[in-house]
Amino acid sequence: MISVDGLTLEFGGTTLFKDISFSINDKDRIALMGKNGAGKSTLLKIIAGERNASRGRVSVPKEAVVAYLPQHLITENTRTVFEEASMAFASIFAMKHEIENLNNQLSTRTDYESESYYKLIEQVSALSEKYYTIEDINFDAEVEKILLGLGFLREDFTRSTSEFSGGWRMRIELAKILLQKPDLILLDEPTNHMDIESVQWLEDFLINSAKAVIVISHDRAFIDNITSRTIEMTMGRIYDYKVNYSSYLELRKERREQQQKHYDEQQKMIADNMDFIERFRGTYSKTNQVQSRVKMLEKLEILEVDEEDNSALRLKFPPSPRSGSWPVIAEGLSKSYGDHNVFSNASFSIERGERVAFVGKNGEGKSTMVKAIMGEIDFEGRLALGHNVQIGYFAQNQASLLDEELTVFQTIDDVAKGDIRTKIKDILGAFMFGGDNITKKVKVLSGGERTRLAMIKLLLEPVNLLILDEPTNHLDMKTKDILKSALQDYDGTLILVSHDRDFLDGLVNKVFEFGNKRVKEHLCGIKEFLENKKLDNLKELERKNQK
Repeated sequence: MISVDGLTLEFGGTTLFKDISFSINDKDRIALMGKNGAGKSTLLKIIAGERNASRGRVSVPKEAVVAYLPQHLITENTRTVFEEASMAFASIFAMKHEIENLNNQLSTRTDYESESYYKLIEQVSALSEKYYTIEDINFDAEVEKILLGLGFLREDFTRSTSEFSGGWRMRIELAKILLQKPDLILLDEPTNHMDIESVQWLEDFLINSAKAVIVISHDRAFIDNITSRTIEMTMGRIYDYKVNYSSYLELRKERREQQQKHYDEQQKMIADNMDFIERFRGTYSKTNQVQSRVKMLEKLEILEVDEEDNSALRLKFPPSPRSGSWPVIAEGLSKSYGDHNVFSNASFSIERGERVAFVGKNGEGKSTMVKAIMGEIDFEGRLALGHNVQIGYFAQNQASLLDEELTVFQTIDDVAKGDIRTKIKDILGAFMFGGDNITKKVKVLSGGERTRLAMIKLLLEPVNLLILDEPTNHLDMKTKDILKSALQDYDGTLILVSHDRDFLDGLVNKVFEFGNKRVKEHLCGIKEFLENKKLDNLKELERKNQK
């Protein structure tokens, strides 16, 4: 068992959290929740030993291994993917090498009666005992299984890690963590750069093979599936619920209602006493009563209500200009980069008002197809946009197109029209631009902040074909709910490239699956698509077993 006792973190005169205590037991699957800035990532770093608390301690048993995957990672090395993943076993390989080295010394020395010779024997015996208690592992097979599960292809194994994007290097680090089979795995937003299949594989691994897990994630379906305990960080303290995320939301709602009730009752009591004090101050016969009530109010501990959940804010798109009946028609579409064929002979059509998802493993052509629709790349075949199609496009690089000299507020004020202008501050607040942040210039914003600002800007522009490429990567759950609600009310045509199942569920009515150089159309929502896909995989497994 790992225990967290009285952790407090203070910096710059501010207390981020105070006197946090809880235990982590074997097989615990904990979701660490709370709004951005509540201290979730900082708490994980302290548990991982990468940061010190102001007070308190984390107690970890001597032999226990704690592995931590941070949200942002920079890896620079010259190893191949397979070699880097195999570094998970570096300590075991080093132990084996040392045993071999000691045995070589024993075989070449002849001073059998010397004290140093006896010490060598003791050394090699102790080390061998430790080494042979380690489970017999086929290291190469384990590395291969984990890498394939996380979406790598066999031909990727011999490629240098420097050839891969940050998201893929993050998966290599995750592979190393999973291969170590640690006693506690700490994961900060592990699914941000994963396709749906890899997320499902990670879920199965964490549920069936991991020991204890603490995860920070904005992927609701992911944390609902893997966790059975939810720790919420809010206003410097924690609430520990022995339930998954969905059940926690219900309990939190009840808790807040009770807090509000007690707060209102206390405020009424304070007001009544203040009224009595003012009315009878200076009245001789009431002096003792007045002084008694003044002292009582001075000692009173004012109740607090946890932060308001503003997910009720509704954001509505402006009405869409009417487009032709078929905004997108593709016939025999193919795209290659040199010898690498992305997809071949793709034919499909998207009807006005349809909501479609582009899904599939990373690198199978989803974003490439979007670029073809946008007219940003050349391709073979025919792709036609319908009459009066006006595209609104969001991708991570849209953030770089913002005017850096404008403030956050000015950026949105420039595109807002009509009644929505009166709600600009509310909208910015819902997308985590509260207080003084609205006066910041775009040039000082982080990458995540710019991405969120570009998203708001797009939401307020009147378009009839909305294309969103991974729109939820930098959004917390509350903000995702607001965006999803707005998209459900959107009256235009929608194309969503996303790996977030919970976000796509109830939002799309058609799925285009990218894989094996093809684009396959499924006339269903994301939930039914995933259920059917699992069934297909089972049939394939049965066919293999029959051979």
